[in-house]
Amino acid sequence: MGLDSVTKLHLDSIRRRRSTATTLSRDGPAGSGRGFGAERNPARVVFFSDALFAITVTLLVLEIKPPTDSTNLLRGLAALWPSYLAYALTFLFIGQIWANHHVMFDHIRAVDRAVLLLNTLLLMIVAFLPFTTSVLAGALRSGHGRRTAAVFYGIAFAATALTFNAVWQHARRHRLLSETLDSVDTTAIGRRFQVALAWLTTGALLGLLIPFLGVAVIGAFNVFYWLPIRGERAFAHDPEALPGPSDPAGHCFRQEEPSQGTPT
Repeated sequence: MGLDSVTKLHLDSIRRRRSTATTLSRDGPAGSGRGFGAERNPARVVFFSDALFAITVTLLVLEIKPPTDSTNLLRGLAALWPSYLAYALTFLFIGQIWANHHVMFDHIRAVDRAVLLLNTLLLMIVAFLPFTTSVLAGALRSGHGRRTAAVFYGIAFAATALTFNAVWQHARRHRLLSETLDSVDTTAIGRRFQVALAWLTTGALLGLLIPFLGVAVIGAFNVFYWLPIRGERAFAHDPEALPGPSDPAGHCFRQEEPSQGTPT
């Protein structure tokens, strides 16, 4: 075998390793090659997101401080109702964000750099919600700055919905969605996410006029968005439609089918 043949085989080997270790197959069901940068298995994104959601809802209870005067404990506990209200609203909001995050990533078969960035921004805002919850509870308890607190609270929720929409829209436009999801269900899911953004923005604006009305709109949002989304019922757990195996870094490997006539 000549030097040129050896060099050619070596280069071909490098190309194959790069193709299978850093990107999904452009021809197979696991990838389209249309994303921004390498496409990866979304499993690690979901695991990391779940961990942050769990930590954030745990931090919410730390805002509720026990009464300092135990001589009339019942009255002291009752006076904490703004903290209870803000805690319940935010906990349920993060809970339904977590649930709908799973709906979204049930249909996202691969993630690229843009999805990683947008999802990180989403998680950054979610991690900020305990602070906005504390601000709202403090304003409701003291009676001062209620408008500012309600608007601040609503803006944080609307920003969460905005980044949530950004993840979905990017995945849809760059064909990172599962092939089992048809256009009708894709539109239904996208419309539901867009309505969430409009709903929460409206709540923030109403909070500027009537703080308790703005908070009530956000509470109604929590109730409605725990209902199922049409597209999530259309998800088919088809092993052939799911991403292939991945290495510890999250890179998806291309699964090559044996050619006919070749013993396995």
